[in-house]
Amino acid sequence: MIQPEVASYGSWRSPITTDLITARTIGLGQIAIDGEDIYWSELRPSEQGRTVVVRRSANNQIQDVTPAPFNVRTRVHEYGGNSFFVVDSTVYFSNFADQRLYRQEINTEPQAITPLVAVRYADGIFDRQRHRIICVSEDHTIPDREPINTLVSLGLEGDSKPLVSGNDFYASPRLSPDGSRLAWLVWNHPNMPWDGTQLWVGELLADGCLGNTQQIAGGFNESIFQPEWSSDGKLYFISDRTGWWNLYRWQDGEIQALTQMKAEFGRPQWLLGMSTYAFESANRIICTYTQQGTWHLASLDTTTTQLKPLPTPYTEISGIQATLEGVVFRASSPTELSAIVQLDLATDKLEVLRRSNDVTIDPGYLSLPQPIEYPTANGQTAYAIFYPPQNLDYTAPETEKPPLIVKSHGGPTAAASSNLSFSIQYWTSRGIAVLDVNYGGSTGYGREYRQRLDGQWGIVDVDDCVFGARYLVEQGIVDGERLAISGGSAGGYTTLCALTFRNTFKAGASYYGVSDLEALARDTHKFESRYLERLIGAYPQQRQIYQQRSPINFTDRLDCPVIFFQGLEDQVVPPNQTQAMVTALQAKGLPVAYVPFEGEQHGFRKAENIKKSLEAELYFYSRIFSFELTELIESVIIENTPF
Repeated sequence: MIQPEVASYGSWRSPITTDLITARTIGLGQIAIDGEDIYWSELRPSEQGRTVVVRRSANNQIQDVTPAPFNVRTRVHEYGGNSFFVVDSTVYFSNFADQRLYRQEINTEPQAITPLVAVRYADGIFDRQRHRIICVSEDHTIPDREPINTLVSLGLEGDSKPLVSGNDFYASPRLSPDGSRLAWLVWNHPNMPWDGTQLWVGELLADGCLGNTQQIAGGFNESIFQPEWSSDGKLYFISDRTGWWNLYRWQDGEIQALTQMKAEFGRPQWLLGMSTYAFESANRIICTYTQQGTWHLASLDTTTTQLKPLPTPYTEISGIQATLEGVVFRASSPTELSAIVQLDLATDKLEVLRRSNDVTIDPGYLSLPQPIEYPTANGQTAYAIFYPPQNLDYTAPETEKPPLIVKSHGGPTAAASSNLSFSIQYWTSRGIAVLDVNYGGSTGYGREYRQRLDGQWGIVDVDDCVFGARYLVEQGIVDGERLAISGGSAGGYTTLCALTFRNTFKAGASYYGVSDLEALARDTHKFESRYLERLIGAYPQQRQIYQQRSPINFTDRLDCPVIFFQGLEDQVVPPNQTQAMVTALQAKGLPVAYVPFEGEQHGFRKAENIKKSLEAELYFYSRIFSFELTELIESVIIENTPF
């Protein structure tokens, strides 16, 4: 038996390389069903971040549908989602470069439907009776004005007619099986869709317009998610009216609860078209829900309301769609990367249709997630997932404790996941521990836990990250002198606040993070333009709070090294947020590195940029925490340092 080599934490050589993460990994996205054919989208970093629609035919043949250079991605709400749908072997999709809708029959060239104007489309469905598309439209044609969102009817020649207007946001248009009624969601500033939405239903009149519209559920403080019609014409939806997202049915003017659990059947609707349940038949729903950070698959009898677990090896399940033979969904686990999976409901057989990466890694290099609960500020409890260092080839000196990276997720209404992530294993297999924090405000623990962040962004999230790091130090698990924090977007704000207003961390990495809340309030996109009112307070009325919680105003308190990463075409957190922070730290004489990326938006999609950011962050920590690298990676300029 070969004995592991003794080497300092951070210096371990790992088979989980940036090339493995970028060149061989794809992102699996939206799923759609058309008869016996299954479609899904693939984000391909190796193709400059292009998203492709892929088809698996009834004879199990897999082929690309959308040809290069088409990039299937909508910019509605900037985050997009539900960017294609399929009807009778014809794919309708939004192309990222021009945001036009295209129509493509299999093995033919895409044909543009909509004109070349500044209007975006998403969340489309096909109205067979009227031979038209119903979708969300976002009009950007008038400069310096907030875009106008509507539900529209689109003819196949591109003629557009509004169906519903007057609200700030729309989502989830869904036709009843007989085509006579339409359901949809609306919400208005300052709400985000997980704060409060309204579910509406209207009758489609002879001219295709809507009449007799009525609100049937939801409100300012009730979030409705994923309305769907069953084949027998009953409307189902998810609501958090009890404090937890559960399933409901609207029938004959009455609303009936189908599940009553302290579990989340819904998700925060950052993307359009998200799906956590689908109909196997009018009498049976296949659904997924999360408890304590783990997602479960289940079968719900719509007549008896009995919920029956469907055992799977997966802990993360999403994107559920029904097929003629079962259901298809995205799934992953602590030992399996994300995949498109089909479940045969007759035999309970699971079949993997596509993996995000086909590489096989020896389990001896994988750190298994350890869910933890720990005390945080104000006598409350916070949640996180801890990943200890793990590499079968190495062990550390007995007297040494590992460095720790605390991950602050984005959103901030997102959640850390226990699924296998090479981006986390990249660190742990090199001897660096990771704590992925589900701070107050995270999804998966009920509405009350989400609302811990209301008015407290930059405080509660920071406390939970700081207390999590201290908890591991006090337990003797990690090195208190080598604590780093890293996060992107909202997580980048948490990172910068933790570095500025606390003294726990010795280094940090901000990925397109918010540094100036006032600038963000004045200069961000429509979808999030009033988000800060709930997280911080009204602006400019409470301007003082915005100033007090903006790291850019207190760089005199920040006294540790920071590395910044920024896409230069980011419309969510504009580059000036990062550039102002870098300039301030340069002037102060702190060690600082800045890595900008041309052509990237909010989140990096190109293989070379994902590779460069990971390697640059590793190089940065190696210099700051003084450990030797055993691999040759490109150095990054760290200003105000002797190295």
